[in-house]
Amino acid sequence: MIDFDRVTVHYADHGEPPLRDVTLHIPEGELCLVAGRTGTGKSTLLRAINGLVPHFTGGTLHGTVTVHGRDTRSHPPRDLADVVGIVGQDPLAGFVTDTVEEELAYGMEQLALTPATMRKRVEETLDLLGIADLRARPLRTLSGGQQQRVAIGAVLTNHPQVLVLDEPTSALDPTAAEDVLAAVTRLVHDLGVTVVVAEHRLERVVQYADRLLYLPGDGTVVDGEPAAVLTDIDLVPPLIELGRVAGWTPVPLSVRDARRRAADLRQRLTSAGPPPPRPAPDAVPVLTARKIVVRYPGTVAVAGVDLDVHPGRVVAVMGRNGSGKSSLLWALQGSGPRQGGTVTVTGPDGTADPASLSATRARRLVGLVPQSPADLLYLETVSAECGQADREAEAPAGTCRAMLDHLVPGLPADHHPRDLSEGQRLALVLAIQLTAAPSVILLDEPTRGLDYHAKQQFAAIVQRLAAAGRAVVVATHDVELVAALADRVIVMAQGEIVADGTTTEVMLSSPAFAPQVAKVLAPQPWLTVDQVTAALTRPGPPA
Repeated sequence: MIDFDRVTVHYADHGEPPLRDVTLHIPEGELCLVAGRTGTGKSTLLRAINGLVPHFTGGTLHGTVTVHGRDTRSHPPRDLADVVGIVGQDPLAGFVTDTVEEELAYGMEQLALTPATMRKRVEETLDLLGIADLRARPLRTLSGGQQQRVAIGAVLTNHPQVLVLDEPTSALDPTAAEDVLAAVTRLVHDLGVTVVVAEHRLERVVQYADRLLYLPGDGTVVDGEPAAVLTDIDLVPPLIELGRVAGWTPVPLSVRDARRRAADLRQRLTSAGPPPPRPAPDAVPVLTARKIVVRYPGTVAVAGVDLDVHPGRVVAVMGRNGSGKSSLLWALQGSGPRQGGTVTVTGPDGTADPASLSATRARRLVGLVPQSPADLLYLETVSAECGQADREAEAPAGTCRAMLDHLVPGLPADHHPRDLSEGQRLALVLAIQLTAAPSVILLDEPTRGLDYHAKQQFAAIVQRLAAAGRAVVVATHDVELVAALADRVIVMAQGEIVADGTTTEVMLSSPAFAPQVAKVLAPQPWLTVDQVTAALTRPGPPA
């Protein structure tokens, strides 16, 4: 179905080629997972499948990419539209209509399908992805996760033979991600669709994959069965790390397989004692919000929420897509809509409501990294953005650049921010906001597009900020990040807080938000591989 024959892709002035002499074959009806660190060439590989590389992105392609017998050099993307469907990292950038139903039908209109066929496929796709209630909604009013499901649906209505997905679950809550992956798996198993997925959250996809393509960053591609490839690489999900700590061979790819082997490990952990509790918070909050209300036409996004955030603490806000997480963060930051309630934040210059201050003064109280980080980038190079961040924050020169190197080392200073991958742009905006070191830092899906190593670096930076007395609020669907980082978890639904407690309390009581380690070792209170490793290496009591 898909053949790469000695393919090399090179971009002018971009250093080493992201793909070098790549030869591989992906047969019909396989789910192929593409993994690798941020910026190693995953998106380039995906875009080569439908001819976006080099017809749209530029650069030089040597070798041959053949899809369903068509050479992408002589067949640009428009000539492959009936065969290949592709969903990029930024769904909103790919929309061409105004409403959900129109977007689902647009591709079929370009293929000249009959109205009856289009109507039938639209209804099937609305039900398949669970978005029937959104059919008349304007696309720009949807949450990031809802937009992502619509983008996938707009491709599925064309019934492509090859489906290419770039970070398809990055903005989805755990339940929605499982629903989307179940739908994709049905396409593979029941209809023989070939699916190629690039995903950083391997824990969500690897158990469904028939093969794994790993890009180590030197232009080559390691091709093999998932269990075999994951044995020899360091970019692995928590379940694989747990298997290595426990000495399981071969490593398990699913929670079910791991639980079958976990009896001995549970016994060893029982003897080691429970993980130590996290310290209690400071008594005086740095941010106090009361009766926050945010309304949009026809929707109450935040319904009278009360929230206290303490210095030195990391609070995770979780909940399904559209539950009000982002609206709450924007209301706390001050520049978003707020129809009711009060917010007070204590900073070096006193206590104030960020909404009542100028943008410069408010930023010293509360910093926000939005879901679409590119909205905050406006200069010509990475270096210029970092320099401007240093000046606005009155920080020593090089502060922002050093922060960026902790997240994605080696990002070229002369690259245009719009030419970066989604993960690289996110890291740049995160570094810009952290440079100002405000009293409260709000992060909306901060790890979207980041690989495991970059997430570890991000977590280390957030922990240092918390240790220095900063308060951090993270709205995220990344349960593994929350398990490792958060002191407290808040779960929202329909604009209200439905759960609020310590990370252990909330995550162990909710199957939807439990990390992989908790699912394997339940009912024991373990959340992360680091906790398990520390317990197993803890010295025993003296004889």
